[in-house]
Amino acid sequence: MPRRRHPLVMVLTGDGKGKTTSAFGQALRAAGNGLSVVVVQFIKGSWKTGEVEAVRRSGLPITVERVGRGFTIEALRDRRIPMEEHERAARSGIVRARELVASDGFDLVVLDEIFGAIKAGLITEEEVLALLDARHPDVHLLLTGRDAPASVIERADLASEVRLLKHPYGRGVEAQRGIEF
Repeated sequence: MPRRRHPLVMVLTGDGKGKTTSAFGQALRAAGNGLSVVVVQFIKGSWKTGEVEAVRRSGLPITVERVGRGFTIEALRDRRIPMEEHERAARSGIVRARELVASDGFDLVVLDEIFGAIKAGLITEEEVLALLDARHPDVHLLLTGRDAPASVIERADLASEVRLLKHPYGRGVEAQRGIEF
């Protein structure tokens, strides 16, 4: 008898490094098992990252859509991009995310850094909860970012926290290609 599929809502949150990388690992696992995957990135912007480049080279059924304009954290924010552009990008991103989760066009939808978009005030917790309500019953949904709202965690089927124990930034080591991005 074939196994019955149980589409899940999954959350990766916490202050530690590795949430996006873990989400791409889940996308890789899903695609390797024949599922179609879309990753919508809310914050990363045009940064060239190893995960996106690996997906591009793989030929696997993983689509990456970058709706964010870049980091909004003051220490990392590109001052040439006004906050209004970040807001417009997030608005279009939440509309796109709703389209994706409401249809059965993809088996797994990953909304990377969606919680960062909430924290930056670009979208609301209520909009994310509405995404959960709009989710097609055959779609797995994975949401990532720091500070996941308790209301989303409560509604998730699986929630994991990535906790920072130690990071080389504390010793003044800058982000390195292939390790942090």
